[in-house]
Amino acid sequence: MNGILVIDKPKGYTSRDVVNIISKKLGIKKIGHTGTLDPIATGVLVLCIGKCSKLAELLVSTKKEYVAKVRLGIETDTLDITGKVVKRQDNINVNKQDVLNVLDTFRGNIIQEVPKYSAVSVSGKRLYEYARNNLEVELPKREVTIYDIELLDNVWNKEFSFSCTVSKGTYIRSLIRDIGYSLNTYATMVELRRVKQGSFSIDEAYTLEDIEKDNYKLLSPVEVLDIPKVIVNKDMEFKIKNGQVLKKFFSSSIAMILNQDNELIAIYKEIDEVLVKPFKMF
Repeated sequence: MNGILVIDKPKGYTSRDVVNIISKKLGIKKIGHTGTLDPIATGVLVLCIGKCSKLAELLVSTKKEYVAKVRLGIETDTLDITGKVVKRQDNINVNKQDVLNVLDTFRGNIIQEVPKYSAVSVSGKRLYEYARNNLEVELPKREVTIYDIELLDNVWNKEFSFSCTVSKGTYIRSLIRDIGYSLNTYATMVELRRVKQGSFSIDEAYTLEDIEKDNYKLLSPVEVLDIPKVIVNKDMEFKIKNGQVLKKFFSSSIAMILNQDNELIAIYKEIDEVLVKPFKMF
């Protein structure tokens, strides 16, 4: 069994939990995913199954869309509502226009400090390992892009929701923390839902209940990869299946190679202007 499966991850499950559940259900061990969601988060989780597990790096999108719910007045150690409250402000005077003005300042490229409870590595150790052992470490900062950010409702009872489209590597928890600071208060993430990852939308995602009832469809890499396709004859198919370096036979820098039955047999990349070599073999 080979293909791409889009899951609507439920709250309370890790991404690894979902992989294990699908692996057991489908009876296949080779499954990977293309972008971790925290247990508190729900939404689009793209799984690569069987031979398609080789494609994970090609399916990691540069753009992701989220809907997040914010609570003002508190900050937790994890930057979400599951953590321990470490900062609090009771008297908050924030209105809708304040939030609109602040959200607007976050559009574009920003420098973001990653959460201390995250899987980012520093000196060979995950940040969450430092945090769990109460060890001090300088949190890395990196540039991310907020392509769009919109308030979805009024500011009511110290809570509001917003949608955003962001670059790969953006932590919505950190974004919410910084929004709070810009509002001269604290903020923590209450809910998070990923509604799109690249071309994969929540509308095409299956629940774990769907999978249990065999109500799902695997997508083929030919359907989802935005890479030029080349159909080859039997002689060329033989050479490609043997992983040969070949004279360049396609105009792009990378191409999906299909046999005459429209089956994906390999992805080839150029070495230079003359030669191409295997990148992924199927």
